[in-house]
Amino acid sequence: MERQSDRQRVVVGLGELLWDLLPEGPRLGGAPANFAVMAGRLGNRAVIASRVGSDALGQEARAILAGLPVDCGSLQTDAECATGTVTVTIENGEPRYTIHEPAAWDRLDLTAEWRELAGSADAVCFGTLAQREAKSRQTILEFLDATRRECVRVFDVNLRAPFWSGATLRESLQRATILKLNVHELPEVLVGVGVSSDPAAARDEEAVLRGARMVLERYPLRMVCVTMGAEGSLLVTREGSHRHHGLEATVKDTVGAGDAFTAALTHYYLQGAPLPVLNEAGNRWGAWMASQSGAMPPLGAETVARMAREIEGSGG
Repeated sequence: MERQSDRQRVVVGLGELLWDLLPEGPRLGGAPANFAVMAGRLGNRAVIASRVGSDALGQEARAILAGLPVDCGSLQTDAECATGTVTVTIENGEPRYTIHEPAAWDRLDLTAEWRELAGSADAVCFGTLAQREAKSRQTILEFLDATRRECVRVFDVNLRAPFWSGATLRESLQRATILKLNVHELPEVLVGVGVSSDPAAARDEEAVLRGARMVLERYPLRMVCVTMGAEGSLLVTREGSHRHHGLEATVKDTVGAGDAFTAALTHYYLQGAPLPVLNEAGNRWGAWMASQSGAMPPLGAETVARMAREIEGSGG
């Protein structure tokens, strides 16, 4: 009989693929794409389900992804809309983002091929940004509805004002298996879904735990994951919780660190790992990504193997 960990899992990043236009030059990204690349590097059959333009940036994105362990066969091409871009400027040392619209990923299309992909998926990661337009929002929700009951649907909210609403949160949470968000997003989500009226709720650990439990009570989730940057993360289920206090890292930039966390968490969740191992895996890979430049840095097989040994040997 096939053991749970023997089969290569189909893990889908569903949503935006875009270029961050940084002062030093463009860099390929988008949370679902970052997630998929990391999931592929961990040994899954990773698939990017997104849409790019027929322009030079779309062609360059395909060329870069061709050299990474990710399946781009479900990457759609839009003849009218440009490949998504985000202009990043630095003001007083802080990044400012202008997410341009419309973009190709605003027009995701639920093709017969995508329906087939949904039916074969073991896990799907999606967020709110790619749901900003009705066309893509409908496609994402229908894609999730076409997955098998046992598929793990990871809702990594990635709130980007003004591109989300309470309705988007509620419809997504009704379909999600795991909710992943950061400690700053939790109060906004609680207000958005109507379980709290205080957008500046206390963010101490007890308040975070209470907030996560409130969401679990209202929606058919199996787990809430709250990340806290360098201070680690909190995993909460109906049966219990686990707190990880983070790992030291020499930070180059934090781009993609949260997506690496989500990919590692999903990878080990599919293997049936307990909460301490899930937390260790997420924090370890998130810290590694923060020590690199960009969200898709070089990564050798020896590093993957070493990280796996450290995660398995940590005991969580």
